[in-house]
Amino acid sequence: MRSTADRIRQAVSFELIGILIVTPLFAWVFDHSMEEMGVLVVLGATAATVWNYIFNLGFDHALRWRRGDVRKTLPLRIVHAVLFEATLLVLLLPIFAWWLDASLLTVLVMELSFAAFYMAYAFVFTWGYDILFPPQRTEQVA
Repeated sequence: MRSTADRIRQAVSFELIGILIVTPLFAWVFDHSMEEMGVLVVLGATAATVWNYIFNLGFDHALRWRRGDVRKTLPLRIVHAVLFEATLLVLLLPIFAWWLDASLLTVLVMELSFAAFYMAYAFVFTWGYDILFPPQRTEQVA
């Protein structure tokens, strides 16, 4: 299992790199100012950072409980990314609609775009992170 410090490093680096990529990209794609999109992205990233820690901790505990190990196979990485993004989407949809003063349907399209981007980004980032900072193997308790 990863230490708390390692989980914090992972979550913060994930969000900082994501903010630097997504703010200018989505300001351009959705025709909003950098400032307006920047506030939205930072708000979403802050919520995502907290959720990232909670979600990954719970996911790793579930893996250890079910399999005795926290290493992820390719299919498990896909499930991990999809579940993380789906739960984050549900949490952020009303906040984004309020901030942009837009309908839930309009924001759902935006959120699905964010989710698609971040799902691919999360997959690549966590795989790279696991290579750079491998999780410690866990011992099975008899």
